[in-house]
Amino acid sequence: QVQLVESGGGLVQPGGSLRLSCAVSGVTVDYYAIGWFRQAPGKEREGVSYIATSDSSTDYADSVKGRFTISRDGARNTVYLQMNSLKPEDTAVYYCNAARGSLVYWGQGTQVTVSS
Repeated sequence: QVQLVESGGGLVQPGGSLRLSCAVSGVTVDYYAIGWFRQAPGKEREGVSYIATSDSSTDYADSVKGRFTISRDGARNTVYLQMNSLKPEDTAVYYCNAARGSLVYWGQGTQVTVSS
């Protein structure tokens, strides 16, 4: 059974940092493209960042470029999202996603709230 479990969310002040983790079991992260998505209240889910399988290339939404960094630890079968210089508009539930061909798996999400 494939499971993705996000953690690391919480309440942080503007300008602060958080590191989200996506612990994966049942598949190997090295062989799946891993993405981070977020959904704010009343808004559609949007892609935040992505790390490919082949060359570990990464991509980021324009709104988080220069502030967020995605990384993958094959030994721990975990993908991270380091979030720096957080802004109130980053407030959302953050989800990770593992995809390979037609196979797509989602985690349950972790809440990130940026507020003073």
